[in-house]
Amino acid sequence: MVLIVGPTAVGKTDLCIDLSQKFKADIFSCDSRQFYREMSIGTAKPSKEELAAATHHFINNRSISEDYSVADYEKEVLKELDEYYKSNDIAILTGGSGLFAKAITHGFDEIPDIPKEIRQELIELQQSKGLSVLVEKLEKVDPHYAQTADLHNAQRIIRALEVAIYTGKAFSEWHKSKENERPFSFIKIALERPREELYSRINKRVDLMLEAGLIEEVKSLEKYRDKNALQTVGYKEVFQFLDGKLSYPEMTELIKRNTRRYAKRQLTWFRNQDNFTWIQAIDFKQIEEKIKKSLKK
Repeated sequence: MVLIVGPTAVGKTDLCIDLSQKFKADIFSCDSRQFYREMSIGTAKPSKEELAAATHHFINNRSISEDYSVADYEKEVLKELDEYYKSNDIAILTGGSGLFAKAITHGFDEIPDIPKEIRQELIELQQSKGLSVLVEKLEKVDPHYAQTADLHNAQRIIRALEVAIYTGKAFSEWHKSKENERPFSFIKIALERPREELYSRINKRVDLMLEAGLIEEVKSLEKYRDKNALQTVGYKEVFQFLDGKLSYPEMTELIKRNTRRYAKRQLTWFRNQDNFTWIQAIDFKQIEEKIKKSLKK
């Protein structure tokens, strides 16, 4: 399993298609928003041409109307890989969602069901006092998770808090530090670029998303706006614009700023969570040689 991770807009898609063709390997996505068929523009999903250039799994495999957890994902991917490896030697796992990548590399302890009353109390607290109060609580009970979580995503914050409150154990501690045994080995590569270059790519990508019809895509998802997948960068800001809370220029700049901040959190996660070999995203040759060398071992 060749795991290719990195921040948004770093260049994972082009690289993985290139590697897929050279190593005759299918691509398995661990991007938590590209699963959904209705979300394409705002998730920077591979184009039809890119999807046709290599066999992709776990892209467009779900509807936004369905609930889909990281535990569901882990079970489905491992089941599909079990069949895949009967006739293939190499697979590529790629995406920017660290939690979903870790589901395959490490696995998770099974979190018990949380009483609905706890979640309801947190929701009411958010509605009366604001999200910042919940963020402060999270920083106290689980500073490790607060460092890498999207602190604008209310559902993620509430989830981490309800687990900590009910179990007495931080949400981040439920993530196993020791890898589960898998019937395949890993080659772990993280992509990076100079910061200014990455930020420039992010800004350009946001402009292209808006030109491609991001606002229309978000309008079509209005009835699902409470879904967790839509409480994320690129969607929540457009909803604010549609609600009249932001002007178009304000929305555009906020998407860019929040995306840059998200990329920074992704980098922090990948640097703290696993033992990756960090390589410049443009250095396809070095990445290819790294994989060949690892395969020989």
